[in-house]
Amino acid sequence: MLSKLHYISQGKTAQDHLENIEKACENGAELVQLRLKDMAIETILETAEKAREITSQFNVKLIINDHYKIAKAINADGVHLGKTDACPLIVRAYLGEQFIIGGTANTLEDCKVLIEKEVDYIGLGPFQFTKTKKNLSPVLGVEGYKQLIDKLEKDTPIIAIGGICMEDVSAIIKTGVYGIAVSGTITNDFINISKFHEILSSSEVKA
Repeated sequence: MLSKLHYISQGKTAQDHLENIEKACENGAELVQLRLKDMAIETILETAEKAREITSQFNVKLIINDHYKIAKAINADGVHLGKTDACPLIVRAYLGEQFIIGGTANTLEDCKVLIEKEVDYIGLGPFQFTKTKKNLSPVLGVEGYKQLIDKLEKDTPIIAIGGICMEDVSAIIKTGVYGIAVSGTITNDFINISKFHEILSSSEVKA
């Protein structure tokens, strides 16, 4: 079953990412995404191998951002594909059914395309302004999520992403999204993982 909380790794260096992933695992993360940008492919592969070792020790699922061939090479649990990355159908044929495949969406049309290509989840955002992503799409906010989900006909899990803070979670979940992806708020204090889990669990009960 897909975790309702995704931690997106952060750090100035590859080692920073690894240290933060380990802290996330130690503090109860169930799924982490290794997101390395503007680094050599050799560095990404080496870092992914080390991230796999760490997550395996804690029985935490590991998703690799963008690089589906690396995901298979290190036996990760899945891959998250950006809008300019490979087609999910091609990636599925390469990885097989056992891998999780997620995709990025900013609009209703993006979501429909990903659903047609049978992704396992959709990372939909941004919720609000975030410094962790360049070329940010227009923010959705709570109302944006509600409108999009009301128009979707399939139950593909929607993961809200983009500048999400603790106080935002309950309202976001009430829109019908499946879960959330968080980077900065967790990296700043890994104790927040347990707090996010608690809010997500209570929101699920209320729903």
